[in-house]
Amino acid sequence: MTSGFGAALGAWRTRPGPLARSLATAVREAVLDGRLPAGTRLPSERELARTLHLSRGTVVTALSLLREDGWLATRHGSGSVVRLPARLTERTTPWSQDHGGAPDADLDLTLAVTAAPHEAYRAALARAADRSAALLVDSGVTGAGLPRLRELLADRYTRAGLATRPDQILVTAGAQAALTLLLDHLHTDRRSPVAVENPTYPGALAVLRARRARLLPVPVTAADGWDTDRLTDAVRRHSPRLAYVIPDFHNPAGAHMDRPTRRTIASLADRYGLTVLADETMRDLDLRTPPGTEPHLTGARVIQIGSASKTLWSGLRVGWIRASADLVRQLRLRPLQAQLSAPPLEQLIAAELLDGPLPNLLADRRDRLRAQRDHLAGLLAPTGWTYTVPDGGLTMWLRLGEGNGSADLAARAAAHGLAVTPGPHFAADRTTLTRHLRMPFTATEETLTRAVRLLRECSGHPAHP
Repeated sequence: MTSGFGAALGAWRTRPGPLARSLATAVREAVLDGRLPAGTRLPSERELARTLHLSRGTVVTALSLLREDGWLATRHGSGSVVRLPARLTERTTPWSQDHGGAPDADLDLTLAVTAAPHEAYRAALARAADRSAALLVDSGVTGAGLPRLRELLADRYTRAGLATRPDQILVTAGAQAALTLLLDHLHTDRRSPVAVENPTYPGALAVLRARRARLLPVPVTAADGWDTDRLTDAVRRHSPRLAYVIPDFHNPAGAHMDRPTRRTIASLADRYGLTVLADETMRDLDLRTPPGTEPHLTGARVIQIGSASKTLWSGLRVGWIRASADLVRQLRLRPLQAQLSAPPLEQLIAAELLDGPLPNLLADRRDRLRAQRDHLAGLLAPTGWTYTVPDGGLTMWLRLGEGNGSADLAARAAAHGLAVTPGPHFAADRTTLTRHLRMPFTATEETLTRAVRLLRECSGHPAHP
């Protein structure tokens, strides 16, 4: 056991500085990258000292550093086990976004993602493993999805006012997999454009561009939302057969579609034979108190796309399509469907999270994200940049002042260790939105403070006093 522990630490002696601190750092890194699983029981101090060729005092000092920082739990008579500190497991911010808050670490704010709800996810994983026995004696091919998961998803739609049967649900390996499968089936005429919002989610743009779709951009803004007159005019003039929209807490603009706009789009779809793909991956991240009651964007020609990635964890690659039972049957016949389905164990985990702990998880996530959003808004107030504080979602959409191009600002920020995404990345034509910048508020308040300070300095603003 002791020799295995030493091997998991790697070449830790080559680090500069005191041996005790280098040993403690090596243990932390081994836990983070999985070489030393959380819960591993450590050998005795005497045994560690002997195997690692260290004085016992050095080992005691290293273990004390780990214990003080929350990486080690010790019980009298039972020894010590490594663990993840509560400051990591009880937050929504992924570790990689701020590298633990070290002052000289790079900050990555290019992704609007959250960490997993740690304890709830591990408990769901354990329950899913217990339920996996029956799956393991079968082929592992789940077809349209595990029956229990489809029932749970159908029930969620029904309770939200959109009556849904399990045969109207098709489970996929995430929202982008759902979009890919739908385009494979529906985007049959390359001459017909696909209407998209401008800005919009770059992952969707990547899927559309991979199919060489002609994009028909229609503007959406955080302040004014969707211009239904311009959308109607675009549909009349260019006759798109498909439209991709994000009605709930738009990524990146943050806009939230009101009831009249939802009715207008559904009516427009019926009138002109337009199939609307409604990306609802942000729908559960409603930060209003209490959350609102806007209905799903629905209609005979509206297809809903959902995902657990933004709500729970991007590592849980489970998404779904809610459509007519007939369309679900047709999608199941597509050759791509098997490749784009979610692994059965991940479906089991998603079912365990949906069936019970989800309301409490969402309440906690909303509280944390709301606090981080408000903190970011306070930091941005003195900058002179314009923005609308969104009612939900994960991002804030900034318009920079005169003389500040977002690509140039992002490049200057990168030189100082901060990665952010400029506006053209979200543009259908790749060239507009040059004075816009997306800022996720999924980072800790400390990281957001550092990030805004760097942006202010790189843009010529004086830093906060």
